[in-house]
Amino acid sequence: MSEAPPIVLTFAASDPSGGAGLQADILTLSSLGCHPLSVVTAISVQDTVGVEEVMPLDAEWVADQARCVLEDMPVNVFKIGLLGSVEIIAAIAEVVSDYPEVPLVLDPVLSSGRGDELASEDVIVAMRELLIPQTTVLTPNSMEARRLAQEESDENEYPPLDECARRLLNMGAEYVLITGTHENTSEVRNSLYGRDGLLRTDNWQRLAGSYHGSGCTLASALAATLANGLDVQEAVRDAQEYTWQALSFAYRPGMGQHIPDRLFWARDDEDDAEPDQD
Repeated sequence: MSEAPPIVLTFAASDPSGGAGLQADILTLSSLGCHPLSVVTAISVQDTVGVEEVMPLDAEWVADQARCVLEDMPVNVFKIGLLGSVEIIAAIAEVVSDYPEVPLVLDPVLSSGRGDELASEDVIVAMRELLIPQTTVLTPNSMEARRLAQEESDENEYPPLDECARRLLNMGAEYVLITGTHENTSEVRNSLYGRDGLLRTDNWQRLAGSYHGSGCTLASALAATLANGLDVQEAVRDAQEYTWQALSFAYRPGMGQHIPDRLFWARDDEDDAEPDQD
């Protein structure tokens, strides 16, 4: 028998459109040579336009899904996406605390691309207290970083992103990768911070249009590159490259956002095709 590929366990909500969430994670992890284990945290009603409703699962069911597969297979990396409730956060935090040697990538999903709220203030507090202290790499976009790092003393003003990163690191994350897709800049600037401050900045061509599941793709790609043995800085660079390529070849099957092509490299016409940036 062949040797098993690296195994990544993802906790995320199911997305029936296949653009984000659990489905995006599975496609990305598989595309990058990993075997995905998937724990459903919530069931969503959504399409490429937006999220209509989210139904969190019972927290015990979430924990039982994870413990069942963890007792059967060795996991190289954890990846966490949309959580759904404080109880689910507590359950997952307890599960991953039993595996402190396994790297954890946390994508703090607070809202959809359309702006639908997906995390209450209680959920944000629980994330800060229970999951961020166990996180290897936190991957917020700039808006999520500001919300996660905001303190009462800020007087309704968000701190600069460098200060957001410092606060998130102080909460216990080992690294923070803040993405700049939501900033008003000509290029997308993504910045990786560690205990010694800013470690690297990568600038990427800003593509036209909007994308369903881009954050899920980046976080899952990072989990996959870590599982494949890269150190954090190399993994961050390769995950960004993969994500940009997936976005540049994105397609629009519905009436809303584009969906990243996570299998762009496998298309028969890959040598001749030009990325669709409309």
